Amino acid sequence: MQATQHIKSISYLKSHAAQISEELAMNGTPFIITQNGEASMVIESVQQYQDKESLIAALKLVALGEKDRLAGKGHSVQEARALLAKKRAERDA
Repeated sequence: MQATQHIKSISYLKSHAAQISEELAMNGTPFIITQNGEASMVIESVQQYQDKESLIAALKLVALGEKDRLAGKGHSVQEARALLAKKRAERDA
């Protein structure tokens, strides 16, 4: 289904909320809701929202790691492997 078919007015949302919910469950394509001819909100399924939030959290972690790497924090691969080997040896001893 094309995105233009999922652009609906707020009055359509008010009168067809159950149908919109069913369509979201079936195909997952978000709806763009307009008010006075302009886009005002997006309606998406809970699963889509949760997936998006998880992706954002993962991207934030990657960005923080990159920031630390550029600041010289952290360990090289060789240092990390040596630290892991040392911890394993201490644990196994």
